[in-house]
Parts: sequence; structure tokens; C-alpha cells
Amino acid sequence: MELISVNVGLPREVNWKGKTVRTGIFKELVSDRVMVRSLNLNGDGQADLTVHGGLEKAVYVYPFEHYAYWRNELPDTELTLGSFGENFTVTGFREEALNIGERFQVGTVQLMVTQPRMPCYKLGIGLGDQIW
Repeated sequence: MELISVNVGLPREVNWKGKTVRTGIFKELVSDRVMVRSLNLNGDGQADLTVHGGLEKAVYVYPFEHYAYWRNELPDTELTLGSFGENFTVTGFREEALNIGERFQVGTVQLMVTQPRMPCYKLGIGLGDQIW
């Protein structure tokens, strides 16, 4: 596994379909080292802690290999690292080769796979409603 980018962002309110929605889907690339804490990374946050974040979802990892698929599916959408709300964009770390409970090292922190990712409608908000 190779770490390509570290991405963080704090929740913000956006207008979506006539409603105000609070979301943490928007992440930006950081160039400095970031402290990983038990609930998230410094400078990062989740809007709805009932379904995102917490001890079992503190860091969201997404394979860079998936970007090629989405660039083909969404050719008019700019996909920058972090576009899928991930904290770590990585290569060589595909879901089908992982098991819950596996541990891996990123920098000086050891992380554990706790559950599969489950995207929600807020991913569509982040991508301009292109997929939902």
C-alpha cells in the first residue's frame, strides 16, 4: 500500500434540493503531517456522527485505482484527491483483498479495517449530484 494523499475537511452547511444539509464530504489535500486521533484526523470532522466517524470509522480510506472508473463514468466532473470524502487516498489496497480486523501501518499510526464503506447521498452532493 502507498499513501497518495491525506485529505481533511470540517463539516459545512450546503443548500441541496431546497434544504440546508450539513456535510463533511468536502475534503482538501494537506501537505503537512496530520495527527490521527481516536475519532478522526486533526482538521477533519463528520457532520452526522450516527453514521460517520467515531471509533470504528475514524479514518476513511479510498483506493486511487477507483478514480479511473469514476473519471470514465463522470467525464464532466473534476475529480481531485479527496473527492469521495476519503481521508487517505491509497494505491495497492483494494477492498476485495481486505478483511475486517486486518491491521496496516500509515506513517507512525497503526489502523485496523473495521467495516466496509457505505456511501450515502452526501457523496452525490460532493460530486454535484452526478451519481444520485
